[in-house]
Amino acid sequence: MKENENKSIGRTLKFCFKEIWQNRKYYIPLSFVNTLVGAAIPFADIIFLPLLINALLAPEKNLGLIIFYAAFMTVIRDVLNCLNNSLNVQLEKSADFFLNLEAQEVGKRCMEIDFAMTEDKKMLDRIKKARNGVNYSGGSHEIVKGFFTVLSNVFKLFGVVTVMIVNAPLMLLITGVLLLVSAVLNAKKNGIDIQSFSELSGIDRIFGHICWQMEDFRYGKDIRLYSAADMMIEKSTQQINRLSDYYTTINRKKFPLDTADNAAGAVRDFGTYLYLGVLAITGKISIGTFSQLISAGGTLYSSVQAIIMGAQDIVKRGRYMNEVIAFMDCPPSMEKGERRVIDGKHEIEFRNVSFSYPNTTVQVLKNVSIRLKSGEKLSVVGLNGAGKTTFIKLLCRLYDVTGGEILLDGVNIKDYDYDEYMKLFSVVFQDYRLLAFSAADNILLGDGAEASAADPFLEQAGVIKKIKSLPKGSETMMFKQFDKEGVELSGGEQQKLAIARALYKNAPVVILDEPTAALDPVAEYEIYRQFDGLVAGKTAVYISHRLSSCKFCDHIAVFSEGTVKEYGTHDSLVHKKDGIYAEMFAAQAQYYQ
Repeated sequence: MKENENKSIGRTLKFCFKEIWQNRKYYIPLSFVNTLVGAAIPFADIIFLPLLINALLAPEKNLGLIIFYAAFMTVIRDVLNCLNNSLNVQLEKSADFFLNLEAQEVGKRCMEIDFAMTEDKKMLDRIKKARNGVNYSGGSHEIVKGFFTVLSNVFKLFGVVTVMIVNAPLMLLITGVLLLVSAVLNAKKNGIDIQSFSELSGIDRIFGHICWQMEDFRYGKDIRLYSAADMMIEKSTQQINRLSDYYTTINRKKFPLDTADNAAGAVRDFGTYLYLGVLAITGKISIGTFSQLISAGGTLYSSVQAIIMGAQDIVKRGRYMNEVIAFMDCPPSMEKGERRVIDGKHEIEFRNVSFSYPNTTVQVLKNVSIRLKSGEKLSVVGLNGAGKTTFIKLLCRLYDVTGGEILLDGVNIKDYDYDEYMKLFSVVFQDYRLLAFSAADNILLGDGAEASAADPFLEQAGVIKKIKSLPKGSETMMFKQFDKEGVELSGGEQQKLAIARALYKNAPVVILDEPTAALDPVAEYEIYRQFDGLVAGKTAVYISHRLSSCKFCDHIAVFSEGTVKEYGTHDSLVHKKDGIYAEMFAAQAQYYQ
């Protein structure tokens, strides 16, 4: 266990030093200079104070020598303190930078992990621990600063031990024993903190999610209309009480340890003064040496304590930071190949595909077999819960099948380079999301093009007139999270932005996964009709529990109970006796007359 802990701390320090060196190369040499300056500060008093006192107590006073010692000690101490403070200010400027950088890296990693892992409770807890790990550790700056603080105190220690060995060796024993007691007590307190960190992450995640729902205006209508505010407050209060009870328990555990630590400090001070007082009374040391040893004793105790506490603090912060590192190194859950996706026409085949979501045994899809040729338009229909969206998630490789295989041009999609395979698809999901950036940013997604490059696609999606009427055109911010002049488009307008984004990607396979479910059947039909014209020549998949898209499609796959119950053209399925599609069409035909 100890060996693993040492490896963990070594890995954490390596990570932090590497991060700092890559982003602020001046930081490490500046820290080392500051280490030497900080170590030298107490020796201005330790060296010159006894000389000054002895000069003051000498039978024949040398005023010039007294002034020299006083002035020299004061100047050296003040110069070192000023230099130390200046260096600290320079180093502290990087504190927020590294804290924000590591928070950004956690966010970046969240966007990189396999989508299947984002719905796993263990992964969600790990993400929460990583986010907390950045804050609790203080980031690379605090850990590296702690390392150099320990190093500075090691230098101090060598100096004061030399002074004590010469004049009062027993002080080393008194101080060492009581410091050992203090170190053991502090280690126990750190153990309590580390244990609580792991257990608190789950509570923090629940509390954070509830607060996020309370602050997110997308929930505003439902909370008001259904008078849910009291329930939300009650739920958040429950979590606040859980956190409060937990912290109270932690403080109760630490209180006797704090008391014992204070008692050890009092015993140390009494023993030190008693021992040095006896030496001074018996004439074994001068009054100047007495003051020197008092100062050295204080420096010894503070240095050793700083080394022990600093090392323990590095271990504690390192444990927090290790959650960040572990998350960053989280292995992929999906098998990813290296095969290149060749430009041109593609055929996609589901061959006896079955699927269960992670940590469940319920089969959402069962032995699904469908072949989709290049340029073909497929309509996937079925009632809610039939497996239609899951079919798309597997096609886009957001999840991997649990049975059977999906082939691209006769090759298992697992063999292809993941990023190249993903470029094949432009998808508008039912639960599509726009970002709180400009309209153009939502279309271009940072590919470096000018904002005007989005205009043709906004026009194709039928929303260019609305966007051009906004205060800043396509550079107007969506929503008001970051800009008070941001706009909140209607649901239909937001949907058209999502479609424009899909068109801009210009992928060979386009998918509409019920993004129009909130619209009436006639409006939905119109959206599908327009979109079908926009993607002419591309492979298209339209998902719906209504039949708006069927008229434009070459084939229709009817999903029911997690499998394809019927497959064929509209004409063949609509006349199938007792068929699911025929029944659905009969029920909905009034909308499309």
